[in-house]
Amino acid sequence: MNTTKSKNTGFGSIRLFGNVRVMIISGLFIALSIILGKFAHIAIGDSIRISFENLPIIMAGIFFGPFVGGAVGIGADLIGCLLKGYAINPIITLGGASIGLISGFISVIAAKLPLMFRVPISVLAAHIIGSMLIKSIGLYIYYHTPREVLMLRIPLYLATAALESLIIYLLLKNKAFSNQLNKITGK
Repeated sequence: MNTTKSKNTGFGSIRLFGNVRVMIISGLFIALSIILGKFAHIAIGDSIRISFENLPIIMAGIFFGPFVGGAVGIGADLIGCLLKGYAINPIITLGGASIGLISGFISVIAAKLPLMFRVPISVLAAHIIGSMLIKSIGLYIYYHTPREVLMLRIPLYLATAALESLIIYLLLKNKAFSNQLNKITGK
């Protein structure tokens, strides 16, 4: 069963912005990302956080396409920073957007692969580019985070990617969940 490819998803997913259900769920994904990232995390020093804040962003990218995923990433970062009183770091915001974009693009590009390969590839690519590279650059430039500390983000996000891949895979393999997702995206 192909749960992410339809006439309304993929590179043409900009059409999903007009879908009220997708917009509501995207708002819920933004709220969930903020809760997981800003309030329900484990802080290790000033620069490292263990959280699943990117899970809802990646889910938006895989479920609704790259553009919706990117919008969820931007919204989660900007609103989360405002709620916590953090200064907005445009490079980290770009990293959040890229996590949604990359997960969505890779999911569309790899649509012919079995779900057990497509999901981990999408999640891992999103974390490598968005979390390990772009967000780390933002932390280094704006906050002068030492490179040694930034290197700790690599094993952290590899482990996070494995857990997030499992969660998304299990959701998409669930027939009831897939049926509801198909109804939302208009398949």
